Amino acid sequence: MNLYLGVDGGGSGTALCLVNAAGEVLAETTAPSCYYLDASCEEGVALVERVLTAAVSELCALAGVRPAEITSAFFGLPAYGEVSADVPVLDAAPRAVLGHDRYRCDNDMVCGWAGSLGLADGINVISGTGSMTYGRNGELGVRVGGWGELFGDEGSGYWMGVRGLQAFTQMSDGRLPAGPLLDVLRKHLELAADLDLIDVVLNRWRGSRREVAALSRVVVEAARLGDVAAQGIVDAAATELVRLVETTRTRLRFTGTVPVSYSGGVLTAPEILQAFTARLADSYELREPQYSPVVGAALYAAALAGEPLSQIAVGRPLE
Repeated sequence: MNLYLGVDGGGSGTALCLVNAAGEVLAETTAPSCYYLDASCEEGVALVERVLTAAVSELCALAGVRPAEITSAFFGLPAYGEVSADVPVLDAAPRAVLGHDRYRCDNDMVCGWAGSLGLADGINVISGTGSMTYGRNGELGVRVGGWGELFGDEGSGYWMGVRGLQAFTQMSDGRLPAGPLLDVLRKHLELAADLDLIDVVLNRWRGSRREVAALSRVVVEAARLGDVAAQGIVDAAATELVRLVETTRTRLRFTGTVPVSYSGGVLTAPEILQAFTARLADSYELREPQYSPVVGAALYAAALAGEPLSQIAVGRPLE
C-alpha cells in the first residue's frame, strides 16, 4: 500500500497527514511550531528534528503503520532556505524518524500552493504569522516576500498585530482619536492599566511572533466595530498582499488570466479577503483553496514519487 506523508510547518504550529493512493486521509495530527528563528526559541535548529520526530511517530501510531512503510514524504518547513548553513541540517532532520531517504524538504510556502491550487500553475498568497507568495508556471517557481517580521512579512498576521499595538498606544496617550480598538484590546489582554501592555508583550510573551500575530484577529474585530485605524490596517494589509501577487505574476511571465488562491489564517477573515479581492485586477481568477496546505504537502509527496494521485482522488475534498 502506497502511503504519502504531508507535513506543513508554520509559525503557529505543525500539521501532518498520511494519505493513501486512493486519496483517503488515514490519519492526521498537529504538533507545536518548528519555526526555530523565533527570538523565544532557545533550541535553535535542533527544535526541528525534535518536533518532527515526535509528530511523525504519533501520526504513524494513529494510522497503525511504521515510518519505514511511508512511500514518499514532503516536509514544508518554515524558514527553510533562509539560512543557507542550516539547509543540510533541515534536509537531514526527517531521516532519523523515517529511517529512509524517500522524502524532500522545502519551504512551507510550497504546501500552500500545492493545496490551494491542487498542484496547478498559478499563484498562492500566504498570510498567516508571516506572509509571502509562491507561484508556479510550468517548471518555474517564484517566491516573493517572506523576509521576516523585523523588516518584511507585509500584510501578515504579525504585521497587522504590530500595527494594532501601535494604534492602541497612540489612542491611549492621545496621539490618535480613541476608537473601539482601545476597549477590544484591553479586554482581550485583560489589562489593568494600558501601560501593562509593555509587560505583556515584552516580558510575558517575550515578543513571541505567534502571540503578536494572533492580535490580527483583534484588529479585524475592531475594524468590524467601525474603528478607523483598524480599518486602515485591514486595507493596508490587503494592498500589500496584492503587491506580492502582482510581483509574482511579473516574475513568472504569466499572460492571460492567472489563477490565484490563498492560505494562512489572515485571509480567512471575510473583511480582509473582501478587501484583497476588491484590489485584484480582472486578469486574475480568485479560487477558493482546493485543499489545506497539509493535504497539499501529501499531494506533492505523491507527485514527487512519480505516483500522482488520480484525478478522482484529487478532485474529492480531503478533510
